[in-house]
Amino acid sequence: MVKDKVCIVTGAARGIGAAIAKKLAKNGAHVAFSYVSDSSAERAEALQKELEGFGIKAKAYKSNAADFAQCETFVNDVVNEFGKLDVCVNNAGISIDNLLLRMTPEQWDQVMNVNLKSVYNMTKQVIKPMMKTRSGSVVNMSSIIGIRGNAGQASYAASKAGIIGFTKSIALELGSRNIRCNAIAPGFIETDMTHYLKEGKAADNFLKDIPMGRFGTADEVANLAMFLSSDLSSYITGEVISICGGLSI
Repeated sequence: MVKDKVCIVTGAARGIGAAIAKKLAKNGAHVAFSYVSDSSAERAEALQKELEGFGIKAKAYKSNAADFAQCETFVNDVVNEFGKLDVCVNNAGISIDNLLLRMTPEQWDQVMNVNLKSVYNMTKQVIKPMMKTRSGSVVNMSSIIGIRGNAGQASYAASKAGIIGFTKSIALELGSRNIRCNAIAPGFIETDMTHYLKEGKAADNFLKDIPMGRFGTADEVANLAMFLSSDLSSYITGEVISICGGLSI
């Protein structure tokens, strides 16, 4: 479905990002992915080797999606190395949970920069080569929290809601150039970042609100990301697709 497409995935050293990179590579896409910290370098190197094992071209880049200049360099390097760019999955994100009364300006800014500004930074860069070929797909990782909100996650919810507005606007701007932009809104997904949600009474409280009665997997989110990256979704743009086991109903 994505054979020979060149795809960027940000924040792919682990979790949902790594699952998306693997899914794309397994289905024939060439994958360039980013990681941000030195502590993730070993994981990124291992992932690159794993992706190359699928017979495609893969490369890990140390790049901070929250930094505009680094994004410009990253995208230029990918286009020079891979020759083109078809897909960008804006996956990089963090959560610093705190009640608003206790939330510091620094915490707010950090979440906004990593989650929302990064989407602007990357999208502004990737649409340039896409406009030249009049083809491309941008997939932005929002969240069910960006749709319904959550106590203690005002900054996270605001950043993910901002991604939804951004996605719809870019779809309107670039639809005539055959560039699509869609958002994915995961619910509670099993990753390193959410393992604590499955412990004790907290897990019961979350699960009772999910009609399917379980947490989702990173691989299930990757399936949706691959669909939106592929030509199977060629007439879909400006949409926000929840993958949450019915939590949004």
